[in-house]
Amino acid sequence: MYRLPPAAYRVRATPCRYLAQRYLLSPMIPEDEQHPEEDLPPSKSAVKREMLTLQSLAERLLEQGDQRIARLELGPSLRAAVDEYARIKGRGAQRRHIRRLARLLDEDPEGLASVRALIGEEDRQSAQDKAHFKRLERWRSRLLEEGDGALSELIAQHPQADIQHLRRLIRTAQGEAAADKPPSAARKLFRYLRELDEAGTG
Repeated sequence: MYRLPPAAYRVRATPCRYLAQRYLLSPMIPEDEQHPEEDLPPSKSAVKREMLTLQSLAERLLEQGDQRIARLELGPSLRAAVDEYARIKGRGAQRRHIRRLARLLDEDPEGLASVRALIGEEDRQSAQDKAHFKRLERWRSRLLEEGDGALSELIAQHPQADIQHLRRLIRTAQGEAAADKPPSAARKLFRYLRELDEAGTG
């Protein structure tokens, strides 16, 4: 009877076999205790993005008035660095100081939270101002394009408005646009609309 040589019975160790042995011999960790992402350091790109965000916050912080900055809960080092910026001359030195401010913000959690709250409030106010401006622009466009129909609707919302004054502004603005003249009356119409809006919300 023919027998295979002993070498034929040997099982070759494949990479999968090694992985299986390693898995079986390693201690078992429950799935709810496995947090591989916590062991990984942040990537270089993530660190760079965070530092750029902090630098942008530092620049916005320096744009605030002294009274607004005084109300912020900044640590001593951060507050001293903010005060120091006004004495720095030269664009390169200023950019280096902004990077230093970004690092100080990163080291001062309370100061960072305070700055973010201030900037968030400023952004919300800016968004409201833009929406208000666009609303007044739409009213002006409607008055110039629709005439009496839009004017009646405006008067219904603002009964205190001077109708004759509005009519004169509208006619003059329409004439300026037709003659390709500077929009002086259109600007005056916008200012009057803003006055009406402020009076109605005051």
